[in-house]
Amino acid sequence: MFAIIGIIVIFVSVIGGYAAPGGHLDVLFQPFEWVIIIGAAVGSMLIGNPKSIITGIAANIALIFKGPHHGKDDYLEMLSMMYAVFKLAKTKGDLALESHVEKPDESPLFAKFPKFNGDHHIRTFLCDYLRLLTLGTSNAHELETIIDGELEAHHKHYHEISHAVNLMSDAMPALGIVAAVLGVIHTMGSITEPPEVLGHLIGAALVGTFSGVLISYGFVAPIARNMQLCFDSDHYYLLALKHGLLGHMQGYAPQVSIEFARKILPDELRPTFQELEETVTNLPPD
Repeated sequence: MFAIIGIIVIFVSVIGGYAAPGGHLDVLFQPFEWVIIIGAAVGSMLIGNPKSIITGIAANIALIFKGPHHGKDDYLEMLSMMYAVFKLAKTKGDLALESHVEKPDESPLFAKFPKFNGDHHIRTFLCDYLRLLTLGTSNAHELETIIDGELEAHHKHYHEISHAVNLMSDAMPALGIVAAVLGVIHTMGSITEPPEVLGHLIGAALVGTFSGVLISYGFVAPIARNMQLCFDSDHYYLLALKHGLLGHMQGYAPQVSIEFARKILPDELRPTFQELEETVTNLPPD
């Protein structure tokens, strides 16, 4: 919502501010300048990044309009799911989780939590560590080291995605100069034309510099910033799973383990203690 408003504000401010004192809007319409700038920027991004980063950008570009993958309700569901898992493990032992983690698609336990169950990556993350518990892993500090390593790799991958977009933004002002220089070269080939024609050609060439700077700082750099903030927000989902797991491994009751997970969440994502207590109290029976 705010991204759309921001785009509208940029266009109204820049185009309106140019047109209001009598600027000719037709001069700004230079599609071949945009082809040079945007095409060269995309090409440089393709040269400088592996396939995983390129596909990551394509898969996550919609975040600027949709926001992070997980909202407050999703965190409430996730904490409730952990409560149900830890309660089962406390009452019947960690081995009772084996059938659920080996075939999560068929698990009636995970089926109660559709948003969590529908995220294959998140579900696999949790099931991998629950499987270690069923295999006899009992040292919480050793498991924490392993989880931290995986989280660091996960965070680094998504940081590289937003960083690649930011590098493309950094290149666009210079590529705008490239487009402007090519426009000047084109103008030099028409040096014998009358002044009104030369003026139009020179103006068209300068649009390259204008477009490169505007696209960079007005659109692409904010997109990179928005993506990084969304990735940082989603990272809390994995952190909450980590703290809940460690609490369970250290022998705490399910209510305490999920409280550890709840407390690390930022204010805008954290359900209240009362909300969480009411939700887990009303969970359907196993």
